[in-house]
Amino acid sequence: MADTADTAEPGPSEGGFVREGVWHSVPRRTVPDGPAEALILVDVQTAFLTGPDAVPEAAGLTARLTALLERARAAGAVVIHLRNDGEPGAPDEPGTPGWHLALPVRESARETVVSKESEDGFEDTGLGALLDGHGVRSVVVAGVLSEMCVSATALGALDHGLRVVLPHDTHTTYGLDDLPPAVVSKVAEHALGPDPEFVTSAAGVTFTAPGETRG
Repeated sequence: MADTADTAEPGPSEGGFVREGVWHSVPRRTVPDGPAEALILVDVQTAFLTGPDAVPEAAGLTARLTALLERARAAGAVVIHLRNDGEPGAPDEPGTPGWHLALPVRESARETVVSKESEDGFEDTGLGALLDGHGVRSVVVAGVLSEMCVSATALGALDHGLRVVLPHDTHTTYGLDDLPPAVVSKVAEHALGPDPEFVTSAAGVTFTAPGETRG
């Protein structure tokens, strides 16, 4: 994706990154370059999406993630539910109510749960090999938290040589000090640089089964 230097502050529909003190604008698109072959749902667990400690506007996020999941299934795309195994005492400690996934899983050859212990869903999980086995070359990354596991997993996918689509309205986080959640999420996008395809809304994202768009 081409990037242009701009010292102005980013607008509400822009992504981008800072290099040597200069803002490089990477505008969000309404639609990505093409359909994706897999959906990676990052830490969509009850600890973060239900109860008093849920991320802001969790109900709306859950609805959008559900719609994205249904479209991926209908298209025959690969679906990966990343589930974080938190440390003892953490809200997502294995076996606790907060550890469970907030969206239903339909276990099949193309839909499965992958457990992880670090922010990057590709680190020590076999996720890369799993996607390779299906012939996946493009993924949508969505879930929580924007500046942590979503960003780390998106970078892991890029490092694995995958095309990455990141819909702005299907990842979120908590506020940080004096920064509201929306700003933290936007900064997390900026830090990813120009390589992901930043999409304004998940409504513009489409899916396909792996290999269907290739000869």
